[in-house]
Amino acid sequence: MDIFEKLRNNSGPIGNPAKMLNSHHYFSFPMLEGELGPRMKFMGREVLNWSLNNYLGLANHPEIRKADADAAAKWGLAYPMGARMMSGNSTLHETFEKELAEFVGKKDAFLLNYGYQGVMSAIECLCDHRDVIVYDAESHACLIDGIRLHKAKLGEYYKFNHNDMASLEKNLIRATKLANEKGGGVLVITEGVFGMSGKVGDLKAIVELKKKYDFRLLVDDAHGFGTMGETGAGVGELLGVQKEVDLYFSTFAKSMAAIGAFIASDDPEIIMFLKYNMRSQTYAKALPMPYVEGCRKRLQMVKAMPELRAKLWENVKAMQDGLRGRGFNIGETESPVTPVFLHSEGGVPEVTRMVRDLRENMGVFCSIVVYPVVPKGQIMLRIIPTAAHTLEDVEYTLNAFTTLADKLKNRVYQIEDVQEVVE
Repeated sequence: MDIFEKLRNNSGPIGNPAKMLNSHHYFSFPMLEGELGPRMKFMGREVLNWSLNNYLGLANHPEIRKADADAAAKWGLAYPMGARMMSGNSTLHETFEKELAEFVGKKDAFLLNYGYQGVMSAIECLCDHRDVIVYDAESHACLIDGIRLHKAKLGEYYKFNHNDMASLEKNLIRATKLANEKGGGVLVITEGVFGMSGKVGDLKAIVELKKKYDFRLLVDDAHGFGTMGETGAGVGELLGVQKEVDLYFSTFAKSMAAIGAFIASDDPEIIMFLKYNMRSQTYAKALPMPYVEGCRKRLQMVKAMPELRAKLWENVKAMQDGLRGRGFNIGETESPVTPVFLHSEGGVPEVTRMVRDLRENMGVFCSIVVYPVVPKGQIMLRIIPTAAHTLEDVEYTLNAFTTLADKLKNRVYQIEDVQEVVE
């Protein structure tokens, strides 16, 4: 079969439903327009936006806009040219690495050009064919893809049930036995905050297992960095186990509202090893200088303006307490990530009409998650409160969700003609 013909006949697990519903630019690849913030435009209508990973409200903060503009004017977008190892290194890159390491309580850090490809490459670099990986079942796609790059044979890495320490220990026993046979080591991979459910990884219990088993721990704290802990240094700080986290990774795409990432450790030799062996950094352009300067400014504000984090948590508490108080199921979130679980008997047609009502008539925009990410018959609306939202925004959204839930209960959204919804 011709490759293109094969692809036209099967658009993939996300593309197939989008094609069936003709929902491109509505449910998938929607276009939010206007200034970044709580209120933007969608399909020509103003909406209250709960779908930006802009936790601290820095994306459009005037000080950030000025720092970004000044850095772009000073350096241009090209500088430095080349990969860090060859011609793309600078004093500012290394200064920023020191600042990041200090902030998260580590001795050294490696600044990465992108988060997704960065952590994939780190996993591939850390483990050879003798090593065994044990990972949480709900790990982010970037971690799964990094594990797929692992040089071991299929079946020589183990998945433990989400946040289930009994399952982790069972798999650690298997992994330790196999690693000893192969002459390798064990790497445990989990997240600080799981981005869909908002649950916090049980890092304290994982660290406790180090007393019984010999392994290293890699934590992806993309949603915890800047939001969790007394200073915003993440879930390790929150739980008092940051020192026992061997490799701490985060992206700048969440609380810092920027591009780039870093990985930090208390072992400078391991950071140096990563600098010389991570293919995604050795063979790709360094993070451009405007991003370096802009992210340094963001980090300074995270450290110097705890009121941003306080405002974020004020809004989070108001939203989550309000939802629970009105009888909504928001799972076990312990972070700003706020999932709202609803039951749908009418399947995809009912869900599509419900979301259209929410966006077009109630003016609330948030992400929607359906099967197979959540079980059949369940809908998850994912809300991301930020420091830029107001308590009035929260109250308006709570009222909208109450109206939506009543309509769903009364089967208002059950229809047969899906095209009526999406056209």
